[in-house]
Amino acid sequence: MQTRRQRVEHALAQWLPSPAVTPERLHEAMRYATLNGGKRIRPILVYATGAALAIPEPQLDGPACAVELIHVYSLVHDDLPAMDNDELRRGVPTCHIKYDEATAVLAGDALQSLAFHILAHDETMVPDAQRRLEMIDTLAIASGSRGMAGGQAIDLAAVGKELTVLELENMHIHKTGALIRASVKLAALSRANVDLEVIDRLDHYANCIGLAFQIRDDILDVESDTATLGKTQGADAARNKPTYPSLIGLVKAKAMAEELVNQALESLGKLGKNADFLREIARYIINRQS
Repeated sequence: MQTRRQRVEHALAQWLPSPAVTPERLHEAMRYATLNGGKRIRPILVYATGAALAIPEPQLDGPACAVELIHVYSLVHDDLPAMDNDELRRGVPTCHIKYDEATAVLAGDALQSLAFHILAHDETMVPDAQRRLEMIDTLAIASGSRGMAGGQAIDLAAVGKELTVLELENMHIHKTGALIRASVKLAALSRANVDLEVIDRLDHYANCIGLAFQIRDDILDVESDTATLGKTQGADAARNKPTYPSLIGLVKAKAMAEELVNQALESLGKLGKNADFLREIARYIINRQS
């Protein structure tokens, strides 16, 4: 994971505009928001899926960067006072605290557009135009109203309300799961003639770990501390947001995450040793401490 994290960070640094280029403050904010650390789970999933399908890593750098830029843009906007109003992200001040709200909004906008620019222009990616169009479509749907943005809208509307477990799951399938599923699909689209059954199995894997990832986040918001998390601990409870621990309790939430990871591992059964990296990521997701 560390090797792939370093790989995508190097690629991101190449794609992000230089802070010496006008508008300097905006470009500085874009680099600040993107290059200040992070788990890089989504781009790592791109590389891990590529390993399972024997796709050369240089061909995956573009999709890995694109999905991470969408994720970072969403964090910048989620942290704004109009949404979650967070002051700490990855252990440092959030983008709007470091700069200002207007710059943070524009930085998020610019990061989003850069993601699609990469998918259209990266020369090392799959050359087939139809495949690239499918990638752009995949990422657009995953990040829009039917995916991540829609999930955030549901999340904001749910504050102070009691949701059922199914309603909470639906929210997170959109907010967190859509981009994780897109990460796996972007890698699969980088190779021609992938068996449809393999794609279905990979999608089920991604769906399961996406939900497990969010449940683990909810658990850490209760059990961890601000220094370890790199963001304010207990923020969900303070905002009266529905979470898995608040709905079903910590013990059941942990059991649910374990079961989802087991389902994810089962879906990789026929992919052999090439999928070992995907298996390790699934285990990491529910054992991580931040």
